Parts: sequence; C-alpha cells; structure tokens
Amino acid sequence: MCIDCGCGSQTEHHHHHDHDHHHEHDHDKAHDHHHDQPARTVRIEEDLLAKNNRLASGNRALFREHGIFTLNLVSSPGSGKTSILEKTLRDLQSEMHFAVLEGDQQTANDADRIAATGVPVHQINTGAGCHLDAHMVAHGVEHFHLDKLDILMIENVGNLVCPASFDLGEDHKVAVLSVTEGEDKPLKYPHMFRAADLMLINKVDLLPYLSFDLNRCLAYARQINPDMRIIEMSCVSGVGMEEWYAWLRQQVTQKQLKAS
Repeated sequence: MCIDCGCGSQTEHHHHHDHDHHHEHDHDKAHDHHHDQPARTVRIEEDLLAKNNRLASGNRALFREHGIFTLNLVSSPGSGKTSILEKTLRDLQSEMHFAVLEGDQQTANDADRIAATGVPVHQINTGAGCHLDAHMVAHGVEHFHLDKLDILMIENVGNLVCPASFDLGEDHKVAVLSVTEGEDKPLKYPHMFRAADLMLINKVDLLPYLSFDLNRCLAYARQINPDMRIIEMSCVSGVGMEEWYAWLRQQVTQKQLKAS
C-alpha cells in the first residue's frame, strides 16, 4: 500500500461471520468499523514506511561500503529522464563505471535504450505500483558487480507524488522538470521538490517555442526548496550538460574519498 495513493494495495479485509446474528447492534458495529479504518490505514502506512526505511538504510550502507554514488531520478512521465541518462552514459562511461536500475510499470523499452549504450541495466516492472521501493532496489542491484561501479543511476517510475515518500538508499534525489510541463510543478508537488537536492530543468532548447516562464519556475522551486541546486539543460543541444557532468564528477570523488 502506498502512503499517497494506495498503489499496489493488498489490504486484508477480515470478515467475521457470526452465525448468531444480533441485528439490533449491527448498525453500531458498522459505525465503529467505519471509524476504525482511518487509524488502521495510518498504522499500515507507518509500518510500511518504517520497513522501507530500514531496508533503505541497508542499501545505503552497501553503497557506502563499495563507494558507489547513487542517484534517484524522479519526474513526471515524458520529462526526458531516459534521454538525459542515454547522453550521460555515452559521454562519461569512458571515465566512470555506471549501472542503471530502470523502473516502469510495464515494458522494458527504457531498459533497452540504456542497454544500447553498453552500460549494465536491470529492469524493474512495478505492475500497478507507481514507485520503486528499497526492497526492489536491494534485489535489483544483485544483478551488478558492485565492486566495479562508480555510479548507480535509479530511474524511478514517472510520478511526482509517491516516490517522494520512499527512500531507496540513494545519496540524492534528482527531480527532472521539462519546459514542456507547467512552470508551477514545484508548487503543485512540493513534497517531491522539497525532497530533491538537485533539479534539472530539461529541454530548454524548446523555450523559444513555448510559453513556459523559466524565471517563474525558478522562483517557485526556490520558494519550496531554497537549498536545491538547479541546472538548466538540454540533452539535445548540449546546454548545461557540462555543468551536470562536473557535478557528477565532484560527487563521485567525494563519495569514494569517504569510502577509502
């Protein structure tokens, strides 16, 4: 069950059929059951997140042990996460060792695109679920040789709600926002942009053809998270890519120094 939307919910419903029916207080039982549900739902959500956080701590310790810098890329569908990954992998794989976990509800289309770069990739299909969790990541990384990795990229399911609540053991969440979306996304989805340490504003090469107000978007983002770093970029024109690469290099170096 997801704390935000109930995706993947397998909530049990226990129906106790007492054959000595006392109809005079059936209504009272139904009334009490109705009022018990919100508290029960909150307990399930708290238990779920507590379990996820324990697993995420294990993931984080594993990544720290191997000196692997780990990013959780989050966005709406169609923001360009996979395209950013493709270009990044092609440009940097000669100097750093990458692996990618691809999260989608269905298909391996994005994983196939990543595999074409020559970088190890593992697909995680969530079915009805709208986010990855720490358990999925723990099993996903079993497919990689961790001693050979510098960076693990986790491309989460396209969704700006639920992934905000689920720690995967990553070093940073990176929120990708395309200029083909509304500039008010940070205000509409504050939990996600508050949880992110870096925002990539993608497809800026399209700004001359759109009514997207970049300055307003920047102001909204800083209103929600004043400490979040923002990089304006286009994986088509190449604008901002070197700034993104410099940030990655710096973060990997720092992570490996801490591990040594």
